[in-house]
Amino acid sequence: MSARDAEYTEYVAARLSSLRRLAAVLCDDWQRADDLVQATLTKLYVHWGRAREARHADAYARAVLVREFIHERRSNWARRVTLRGGLPDAPAAAMDHDAVLDVRAAVAALPARQRATLVLRFYCDLSVDQAAEVLGCSPGTVKSQTAKALEAVRRALAPAANPAGPGGAGGDRITRARQERPA
Repeated sequence: MSARDAEYTEYVAARLSSLRRLAAVLCDDWQRADDLVQATLTKLYVHWGRAREARHADAYARAVLVREFIHERRSNWARRVTLRGGLPDAPAAAMDHDAVLDVRAAVAALPARQRATLVLRFYCDLSVDQAAEVLGCSPGTVKSQTAKALEAVRRALAPAANPAGPGGAGGDRITRARQERPA
């Protein structure tokens, strides 16, 4: 095994679980997530010279994964084949499971770029500039995609979030889900 291959193998062994978790959040399906990680690792291997010379190899790998996710969602194959499944729910005390399912469905309905923007900003906790770098776009685009995605999620949750109308007794399901989420 060459030194390059050994270095790549060591990197992948250390980062595989975090790449799988990120892919699972993007795909909402472990099998599709594994396929996405495999495609990402293949591209990463081909461009390993660039990846290891990058300032942050993890950011480089994350960018490859997110771009591969967006590309997959745009391709004809992804539109024809829809695998149904889902991530197993993590055990949590006093969580509103209906709210969690509603939020997951609302996020799953978003276009790939908007979904990727939300995952990068709120799951990966990246700044606007960092998300823009990963997505290969301007910070203004990240801001507008984030705003559009959040508005779409709010619209999707509006009937369930506030059945009594504005100011009604329904409450905000997103806020409740965040408050009840385990730390």
